Amino acid sequence: MSEKAARRQARQQVAAYHEAELGELVAHVAGAIDQFRDGDLDLFDMDRVLFQYSRAAKELWNYCNPGNLEVAARYIREDPAIDWWERGAFRER
Repeated sequence: MSEKAARRQARQQVAAYHEAELGELVAHVAGAIDQFRDGDLDLFDMDRVLFQYSRAAKELWNYCNPGNLEVAARYIREDPAIDWWERGAFRER
């Protein structure tokens, strides 16, 4: 495989992974919005969900954009699954 083809394949793998994982994060927010609308979450709980989403999405972005697409694609293929939602969780002190 040529270097150009390898980069293209890596770019596609990383983009597909990023999109799928970002979709999972957005699904968490959508569920929380439904709970908020139903009165099961208050404003502060909703704010906490949005904060966690923001942190998780940033972690995911950094993982998918290390500067070298081939490295990112290798991480995605070889590393165990990562719970990005949990990665964005607020840590109590």
